[in-house]
Amino acid sequence: MRKAMDGMCEAVVKKDDMLAEPRRRILLDRIARQGFATLDELVKSLGVSESTVRRDLEALDLAGAVKRTHGGAVYASSEARSMPAFDERTASAIAEKRAIGRAAAALIDDGDTVLLDGGTTTLEVARALLGRPVQVVTNSLPIAHLASSSKETDLILIGGYVYPRTGVALGPLAIAMMQGIRVRRAILGAGGIMAEGVYNSNLLLVETERQMMACGQEVMIVADRSKFGRLSLAFLCGLDAVRDLVVDAGLSEGDRAMVEAAGVTVHVAPLPIEAAGTSRVNGSRAES
Repeated sequence: MRKAMDGMCEAVVKKDDMLAEPRRRILLDRIARQGFATLDELVKSLGVSESTVRRDLEALDLAGAVKRTHGGAVYASSEARSMPAFDERTASAIAEKRAIGRAAAALIDDGDTVLLDGGTTTLEVARALLGRPVQVVTNSLPIAHLASSSKETDLILIGGYVYPRTGVALGPLAIAMMQGIRVRRAILGAGGIMAEGVYNSNLLLVETERQMMACGQEVMIVADRSKFGRLSLAFLCGLDAVRDLVVDAGLSEGDRAMVEAAGVTVHVAPLPIEAAGTSRVNGSRAES
């Protein structure tokens, strides 16, 4: 009897394996046509279980065809891939940045308006917000491209001189456009974090980020642990100007005490179990 049951289970698994490839092609085609699809939409359209769709999305994500998001998936080619410098930084500490993105998004309420500056960590915040009813204001072309794929997201794109390395609008035009904008949270990356404050690598970027901070009721910094103890070119603000810091679990106790002493609330983003054992922050120079 036991052998018969085992044989039936094995047959079901083999049948699912045989059907997986054509099913995933259908799933990928649907996501590609829409740019973004929710988990519920995919379950209903394919007529399979939620667990099956989750496995398919995981396989497609690992293959680089889609990116899993909060409640669904976005087509991978919806993201900007024409900026080598940006792509190179995206690959650095990717597990930590995605964990930070998810943790930061969890602090944002549905219906909130958030301002995201350009950077690979803020891109992960935008990814984690896909499929949620929020309003995103950004000066980043990669973030705007990603956010525009979600019908739930209201997008406001800030214009200005576009810095070619990162696809971010900077300078007087961007600053002027933001002067009439108010948001619940301004979410910024960082090039370096020291006891005296937050730094970034571009003077024009820092001027633009200061205006972003003026737009927000609250300021949140998202940064992986490699940014601590690093001095970057331009001073942005003191730690006392920051309300929240979202960082990965590798932050040292000394660095945590440093920012908490300035009144900053620290939110530690745990890594998924499968990533915790293999991920490691790249120590080379990187922008936010």
